[in-house]
Amino acid sequence: MADDILPFSSAFPDATEADWLREVEKALKGKGPETLTRKTADGLSIRALYRESDFGGAGDPLGVPGAAPYLRGKTAAPDKWLPWDIRQLFTHPSPAQTNAEILRDLERGVSSIELRVDGTGRAGVQLCTAEDFKTALAGVDASMAAVAIDSAGGVGARAAGLLAQWADGQGNPEKLKLDFNLDPVGALAKTGKIEGGLDAAFAKAGALAAVLAEKFPAANLFRANGALVHEAGGSEAQELGAMIAAAIDTLRRLDGILDTKTAAGRTVFAVALDANYGVGIAKLRAARRLWARCLEALGLEAAPMKLQAISSARMLTKYDPWTNMLRNTAAAFAGAVGGADILTVRAFNEALGQPEELGRRIARNTQIIAMEESQLGRVADPAGGAWFTETLAEDLAKAAWAEFQKIESEGGFAASLISGAFQSRVAAVSEARAKDVARRKIPITGVSEYPLLEEIGAPVADVDAPKAKAVSDAGLKQFVTAPPAPGADVAAEALAPIRLAAPFEALRDAAARAAKPPAVFLATLGSLAEFTPRADFARNFFAAGGVAAKDAPVPPRDVAELAAAFRASGCRLAVLCGTDKAYQAGAVVAADALTKAGAQRVWLAGKFEGDGINTNIFTGADVLHLLKLAHAELGVAQ
Repeated sequence: MADDILPFSSAFPDATEADWLREVEKALKGKGPETLTRKTADGLSIRALYRESDFGGAGDPLGVPGAAPYLRGKTAAPDKWLPWDIRQLFTHPSPAQTNAEILRDLERGVSSIELRVDGTGRAGVQLCTAEDFKTALAGVDASMAAVAIDSAGGVGARAAGLLAQWADGQGNPEKLKLDFNLDPVGALAKTGKIEGGLDAAFAKAGALAAVLAEKFPAANLFRANGALVHEAGGSEAQELGAMIAAAIDTLRRLDGILDTKTAAGRTVFAVALDANYGVGIAKLRAARRLWARCLEALGLEAAPMKLQAISSARMLTKYDPWTNMLRNTAAAFAGAVGGADILTVRAFNEALGQPEELGRRIARNTQIIAMEESQLGRVADPAGGAWFTETLAEDLAKAAWAEFQKIESEGGFAASLISGAFQSRVAAVSEARAKDVARRKIPITGVSEYPLLEEIGAPVADVDAPKAKAVSDAGLKQFVTAPPAPGADVAAEALAPIRLAAPFEALRDAAARAAKPPAVFLATLGSLAEFTPRADFARNFFAAGGVAAKDAPVPPRDVAELAAAFRASGCRLAVLCGTDKAYQAGAVVAADALTKAGAQRVWLAGKFEGDGINTNIFTGADVLHLLKLAHAELGVAQ
């Protein structure tokens, strides 16, 4: 249409795919575009170019938004004012402080709240009694702003009972928007145990859900939480496969307690989104394909999937935390464009401690800007028909379905967790990714790449550790008058959360604790133009471990000046930096001079090897291992 008014493209010659391929081969020096193909953690290919023939061909095999089987989302006409639910997570241990934060955030644009309930107060709000809920939710109208809960320690049914008690006193129960998020199998995955056994846990959850379903018709009852798998290091297919398996296992175990249609229709599905927004969008689309297939297999009428997208915690960093704002923005973009019904963006400073007002403000404003300024929710399913997105979503759905079938063959999600089979597969993916992080094949900006040793820290709330309390079961007993008899406790290996940056951050922490700030001397060879690339590489390399790099005041003119500059630096370790030609001409002689000047070890930036050179650093090396070695040689205690 724009070309009809102003013919922008008329100034350019028509281009064909063959033209593009020729330019690619020229840029890659004779190599084909297949060399640009990358693999996901599931082994799925991400190519440089996609065509219409890669997915669907003519027409749209997925139908239209708002039409069954709802593969393209629940509506063709997004809400003009609130196209998705802006949900904020609250974790301050004090119910009173939490209430102040809730009211402030609701006033400033948040549309729903999620309370993480934790009796210890270490990972969430100490909402242990009905009074605690009244305190935390004072002034909150759940008919306007949905209230959701998440439990940090396997107290989901108790917390749901207490929330129900609070809601019971609010009036108009049919209008209250509540997410009870019951998830017994998720509690097993998160905590590694279920007291009283799975049968009793599901009987209790089912009995409570049956009462809540009737009492609060607008409430969601269950949550299938795939994000747990992501945070433990799992792949996209493992996350989606486990999420669907958890939902099916829950429906299976509730059979005879709560009808399948009610349970399925009132389940929220949670997935994590990291900074790779292309994969994130495809993940949400794949999730809808999977659930539509499950509903069909269950003989249930097609219905929109309720998707909650949560920005990834494993991608967040303690060092250079400001970069987390960009990571969260990319995740929010994926959630909005991918069609999430509920979107939760974590505070950028969450990895440092308890987020305060700045962290929560940036989290909510990230969504508000995406919604109101960028207008990301204005168009229904904006990624629909994009060849890359649709192809990857289809590939991901197939891989996730295979994982789901694997879990089912192991007896269902709970049985797979108890046997440890699923955790072993997640661990294998996580370990492979950790190796790529260590080698910087997966770079972490501000931590493993471009670290700042003199950075400006981000603020966090000053919170005193509270005394642990037990979450009361009074609410549960009010709504479930005949609780099931407990059985034997069930145990499994917990899916422990990770952060990708943690190994590098441990080195930074160790360096910060050192009595003397660790440093290495950059022994440069040749002219400034010649040694700068590798000197910069070495400086960036060692900074990732909290080790500073000292330069000679003036580039040394010969080996004698180099040795003198090293002695004056007070360093133990020297790093030769120069061109390959300079290394051939003088690296061995320089290493000998540095050793005689007191260098305990001589490293070299590059792959040149020779007498007196102890260690090499280069692109593709195991950076984490080499930094640990440097710490040991510098006397930095771990």
